[in-house]
Amino acid sequence: MYRFLLSRQWVILTLVALALIPTMIELGFWQLHRHEHKVGLNKVIADSLAAMPVPAESLTSPRATVAHKDLYRRVTAKGTFDTAHEVVVRRRTSSSGEVGYHVLTPFVLDDGKVLLVNRGWIPADGPQTAFPKIPAPAPGEVTVTGRLMPDETTAESGIKNVRGLPDRQVMLINNTQQAQSLGKQVLGGYIEMTAPAPKGGSPELIPAPEHSDIGPHMAYAVQWWLFSAGVPFGWFVLARREARERAEAAEEPSEEPAPATV
Repeated sequence: MYRFLLSRQWVILTLVALALIPTMIELGFWQLHRHEHKVGLNKVIADSLAAMPVPAESLTSPRATVAHKDLYRRVTAKGTFDTAHEVVVRRRTSSSGEVGYHVLTPFVLDDGKVLLVNRGWIPADGPQTAFPKIPAPAPGEVTVTGRLMPDETTAESGIKNVRGLPDRQVMLINNTQQAQSLGKQVLGGYIEMTAPAPKGGSPELIPAPEHSDIGPHMAYAVQWWLFSAGVPFGWFVLARREARERAEAAEEPSEEPAPATV
């Protein structure tokens, strides 16, 4: 009754079904891992933003990698802005989605080390080959507060580190790259400045990250697992249907030939 399962069509269909089941299960676990990562990151962000600020040098040092548990941790530093070596980071968006630049200014600490400070976003009003006009930071010795961030890489951000850019323009915020141009010790990572607030609201400070949304990953995981369960069920339904249709076709009486006329 089910010998048709050995036909070329059904063998191919069965192999495809057998391949889809583990693939869908694996995709479900991939989405589950993404859900767990999102939940864990949200907790790190919430804990970091709720903690009291600490000195930047207590969490990072030259050529150091910012620890995952310290992401978005509020830190403080005392020193002066070095606007002569200020650069802009291309293709960054504002809170409203407008494309412009992030302003990256070296902040020279009292001990001579440098902390990279992302002072915020400015619009790209002029030609992209020219260095934009940037509002000056607070002069003299100041204390800044910001959220500690890891160095950006192409692998993590998906941003290609384009070479041959106009002078004082970069694609990624990276302490190693800046240390080479400054010739000084640069602390690992950088900070998104939150205080002092800029005069006139420019550069536009980067808003705190959203950390309440867990995303759709758990729902996607459940969907993939339901799909994987539906594959064998669908295969069984199709097989039963074809077996029934073949049985009904075999039971139908064949038409008898008309008698020959003399």
